[in-house]
Amino acid sequence: MPKTGPKRTQQYSEEFKAAAVQLSALPDVRIKDVAEALDIHAFMLSRWRKEAREGRIVTKKRLPDVDQEVEAELKRLKQIEKEHKLLKTEHELLKKAIRFCSSRDSKSSNS
Repeated sequence: MPKTGPKRTQQYSEEFKAAAVQLSALPDVRIKDVAEALDIHAFMLSRWRKEAREGRIVTKKRLPDVDQEVEAELKRLKQIEKEHKLLKTEHELLKKAIRFCSSRDSKSSNS
């Protein structure tokens, strides 16, 4: 039987953590989106943000090498998610309206 030891965890550099925190601080960007883009758990990014507020992770005022394409892509993703949520809501309303109208039609045709 193979020996199993403690689970190994990924170690991230302070620079990576600081960059992740700064990306998540961009306007109109969600923590969840940044975490998914960096392939980390959103809770971990939230913890890093807390550590940055407490001064345990040192961040610059503005990350100079933030890729403008990444920033634009995150904003575009947020916009698409917002539009998708609206479309889902409209779709649900239309389904309810169809059910309502078809139930009225079936009731009126039975009489």
